[in-house]
Amino acid sequence: MIRRRQVLASTAILAAPAIVARANAQSAFDWKQFKGQSIEVNYQLSPRGDLVRNHIKEFEELTGIKAGFEQIPEQQQRPKVAMEMATGHPGFDVVNVGMHVQKRLVESAKWMEDLRPFIADKSLTNPDFDMGDFSAPSMKVATGSDGKINVIPNNQDLFIVFYNKELLAEKGFKAPPKTYDEMYTMAKALTDPAKQIAGFVGRGLKNANVVLFDNILLGWDQETVTPDGKTLLTDTPAAIEAAQWYQKIMRECGPTGNIGFNWNECQTTFMQGRAAMWWDGIGFSAPLLDKTKSRIADKVGFAPVPAGPKAHNCATFIEGIGIPANAKNKKAAWLFVQWITGKAMMNEQLRAGAGTPPRLSCYAREDIVKTSAFPQEWFDTTGVSLKIARSGLPVIVPVTEFRDAIGTGLTNIVGGADVATELKKATAAFQPVLDKSNAG
Repeated sequence: MIRRRQVLASTAILAAPAIVARANAQSAFDWKQFKGQSIEVNYQLSPRGDLVRNHIKEFEELTGIKAGFEQIPEQQQRPKVAMEMATGHPGFDVVNVGMHVQKRLVESAKWMEDLRPFIADKSLTNPDFDMGDFSAPSMKVATGSDGKINVIPNNQDLFIVFYNKELLAEKGFKAPPKTYDEMYTMAKALTDPAKQIAGFVGRGLKNANVVLFDNILLGWDQETVTPDGKTLLTDTPAAIEAAQWYQKIMRECGPTGNIGFNWNECQTTFMQGRAAMWWDGIGFSAPLLDKTKSRIADKVGFAPVPAGPKAHNCATFIEGIGIPANAKNKKAAWLFVQWITGKAMMNEQLRAGAGTPPRLSCYAREDIVKTSAFPQEWFDTTGVSLKIARSGLPVIVPVTEFRDAIGTGLTNIVGGADVATELKKATAAFQPVLDKSNAG
């Protein structure tokens, strides 16, 4: 879910030698214990993958381990990983997994090595690694119901509200909305068709719209599937109310054509100063501040999502790094996993704008805050959001099919269709698919 954030790459001031020197100086931990071994690393194409590519030579220098590296687009990486895992002979020792999509598959297929024995082994784990530093939501996703730690979290995308400070001020609003009711009232007041300004912009396109709806529904303290992953909750009274709110703000306060908007159309509309508020992933922040791309670079504000009628939650989408159960060089692979998810590299991820680290300590680093292109408000928003984060997608195997089915209903709803009718129809269409998946 995190989009490119190359605009901040130029702000990175942590030189490669400094990272290596600090890692070597951390303790008496033996980073060279598997010197001469080789591992293969597989990543999704993303800023996190770029970070690995740019620093992997430092890992090789630190450990003496030769690391091959492959980075391919997400749509190709997921089926490739699934296919190789199914053979029992994956061609990689370390793999990047989108746990917000593949958590249930990872667990049911027993893809990954349990990392608890590695973490507990003092000879294999740097005493400075600090598992307690990872956010609770990220560790919940990384851990199976049996307690097995399948991956170490390496990115935690968060849904927030981007707002145009100038547009809000013109209408007398001194702060971003704190509640759903406030957001709708403000969006309505900020909408000015004569000036082609929308009070709110959000995803309306089938499939893409589900993550926004999921986050809205979290404001009713409800997710889209029961905790056991067996029964859809997409046509309950709460879901209908959430979808009615979504329909109202999209139809009354959104730009023309938003029924076909994905994140990129939303981002473009907001960057051109044609939308006052945009609710989406924090990973889309960087281009908004890029003066070569954004007309409102000096006017962008960042805020936690508003509180719903029954709860205050933001959707989160989590990636992890793990070791296949059938990997060839597991111990050497574990050194890579703890290196890339350790504090030094997580700090560099934040500094370089390569993602939103799940390590809480990153956001307390004054040197990172002071040298970042992000304002203090961005860091404050991140800190609040990490504390109210809940999974933005259901933990089921057929996530894509779920997004297509429910997303079709949501698109019809944005088009003006009856909310209850569309949700009940979409729920009835997908429940058999979910039943079949759970039956194995």
